[in-house]
Amino acid sequence: MKSFIDEKNYFIEVYNDPFNKRIRIDDLRGNLQEAIHKAEELAVHSQVEKLIIKGRREQYIALLEKGFQCEAMIDDYFLGSDGYFFCKYFTAERRNSEYILKENEIVKNVQDLPQNSGSISPPKEYELMLVSEAEALMLARLYKQVFEVYPAPLHDPEYIKKTMADGTIYYAFTYGDEIVSAASAEISFVYKNAELTDCATLPEHRKFGLMKILLEKLEEQLKAKGIFCSYSIARGLSFGMNAALHQLCYRYRGRLINNCYIFDKIEDMNVWVKNLAE
Repeated sequence: MKSFIDEKNYFIEVYNDPFNKRIRIDDLRGNLQEAIHKAEELAVHSQVEKLIIKGRREQYIALLEKGFQCEAMIDDYFLGSDGYFFCKYFTAERRNSEYILKENEIVKNVQDLPQNSGSISPPKEYELMLVSEAEALMLARLYKQVFEVYPAPLHDPEYIKKTMADGTIYYAFTYGDEIVSAASAEISFVYKNAELTDCATLPEHRKFGLMKILLEKLEEQLKAKGIFCSYSIARGLSFGMNAALHQLCYRYRGRLINNCYIFDKIEDMNVWVKNLAE
């Protein structure tokens, strides 16, 4: 649930996420000390396990001084100014990741792959489409099949329609009469950035490189809208998704520890960034 706290000396944009037991501050301005204090007060009151603040470069030292740690960053996130994910934990269990060494190895192996290798055209049975509200039910069915758990209610067609009305773009591949692969671009028109997200492909259709094609189509749409800061947050344990982003020339920018419930458990998420103007 998103809300805004606009006080005399500061402003914060709050996303309270009880499902993932976290609060995310998407922006804060004004008196930084008071804003941080309010964010921590909200976290304690809501009994969350993790507080995330998306800070700006000029706020870096102040957030370190308040006990936050920087886990990742996004180049050009705030209208061309870099953004940083600062995190504070309220339980030791949430802070510690049992998969960190395995995820480090995945990133290392992914970065050894060649970049910009180009997409392979899938068999003619697959049709690429820009998804409209009319296909929301089909899309929800795909997400329900792929993700047992997901940090957003993509199993609900009405939620998907709402995201479309808010400006999110979905591309998908159909095979026969069902959607078998899909991805979206969630756009911030305020800060001129976009997150490539909601990436899902049915297991039996994963050998044709469908996701890379979908991401490239989304990038085309973003550039046409003047959005050049593109980023994606991928499961740390997913070799395939991290590899697809690396091969499309996204750059690794850190890992969010125990960030959200996805797939079948709470997971670490890798942050990847690309400047579409380059």
